[in-house]
Amino acid sequence: MSLVGGIAVYWLIWFLVLFAVLPFGVRTSEESGEALVEGAADSAPVRPLLLRKILITTGIAFLVWAAVFAVLEYRLIALDDIPFLPRFEEGAK
Repeated sequence: MSLVGGIAVYWLIWFLVLFAVLPFGVRTSEESGEALVEGAADSAPVRPLLLRKILITTGIAFLVWAAVFAVLEYRLIALDDIPFLPRFEEGAK
């Protein structure tokens, strides 16, 4: 995997993990018993804790990226090992 390819795959994984992590721990003003701020949506979070979520996202994304890197770099899983894909044999036309 090239440097640019590795960075691109990392950021793709990072954003996917971010969207999975964002809803964790979100409490609305109704759930937390606080008054709703005028002009805010009913579903707006009271404390979104974005810095914590960004740090968690970075850690999880690194672990997932390291696994993807290992699989691709060390060829732990070849395309022929995936049963539902067609066979890719060398010399076949």
